[in-house]
Amino acid sequence: MKFIKKNPILAILFMGLMSSCSPEMESLELEEANLIITQSKSLILPVGLGDAGNFAILSKSGITNVSPSVITGNVGTSPITGDALLLTCPQVTGDIYTADAAGPLACRTTDGPGLTIAVLNMQAAYKDAAGRSNPDYLNVGAGIIGGLTLAPGLHKWTSTLLIPTDITISGGPDDVWIFQVAGTLTMSSAVRMNLEGGAQASNIFWQVSDAVTLGTTSHFEGNLLGATSIAVQTEATVNGRLLAQSAVTLQMNTVTIPVPVTVMNASGSL
Repeated sequence: MKFIKKNPILAILFMGLMSSCSPEMESLELEEANLIITQSKSLILPVGLGDAGNFAILSKSGITNVSPSVITGNVGTSPITGDALLLTCPQVTGDIYTADAAGPLACRTTDGPGLTIAVLNMQAAYKDAAGRSNPDYLNVGAGIIGGLTLAPGLHKWTSTLLIPTDITISGGPDDVWIFQVAGTLTMSSAVRMNLEGGAQASNIFWQVSDAVTLGTTSHFEGNLLGATSIAVQTEATVNGRLLAQSAVTLQMNTVTIPVPVTVMNASGSL
């Protein structure tokens, strides 16, 4: 107070300086807050698949097939008998596992205990994905997402999800996407999922509580965790995993287990 009384001109100049800086300081604080919000959308942990991650297709109720299909990666069924796994040896580049001494005889490996662990891990992964809270995006497109670009983060739909036209999943190689679908997931015929910016199928997780249908000649990206059936229609392709707590039906499909790509920095180190 003494300073203001004795130096009124300096006091006025000082107050004016503080007033002029205030908007800039508020703007800087707002930018910092927005940066934190933006970063939080991509800072989610991937879903741990455990031994289920060793499979391109894993099903509790069987794998039917209209030949020929081309599967790159292991396939397995449990606890249902191996007779319910209808892929033949030439169609699988990988191992075929059954819970009993049934199934394709020339290449089948019987491993009941190992499959039990893989199925338990599959169920745990589904529970993990379904239990993620505080979604970054809720009911985008009112459940119809054709033509959209999906950023990293936790996406949730409280009902069915329809993909009628192509979508893009855009982000970096270390980003993670978790898609929670409370109803059915339907991908129309000839629709494609496209990856952009280095996004990797191994970091994309679809948790679906009802039936999944991938339309004819469509292309799907990511790990599909289905509580019920997964139907892959004629000549549809999958870069990912089909992990179903019910049956998987194939019709002349190509399913390829994704291989994560390690990205090096500018110095050439990991």
